[in-house]
Amino acid sequence: MTRRLIVRPAAQLDIEEAASRYESRRTGLGEEFTAQLDQLFQRIAAGPFQFPVVDQDVRRGLLHRFPYAVYFATGEATIAVIAVLHQHRHPDTWRQRN
Repeated sequence: MTRRLIVRPAAQLDIEEAASRYESRRTGLGEEFTAQLDQLFQRIAAGPFQFPVVDQDVRRGLLHRFPYAVYFATGEATIAVIAVLHQHRHPDTWRQRN
């Protein structure tokens, strides 16, 4: 069963800021970031339990080309993306949003 993926507002802001930062470095790089993120979102929606648990009901998926982690919580019918954070940030940053 594929669950509906919901991106919380703070996570959406993370995405927009990262994409903008990459786009400012090189034209098209921001689009590459969001495309890879969309692929990860599809994998998460299709099989959220393949990703490691980082705390209780929160799991983490990693982008391959970009150093970003997606933190999400899985419910019965939905998956809530809590944060999309650069991996050099403190690993507990997402906890402030949960």
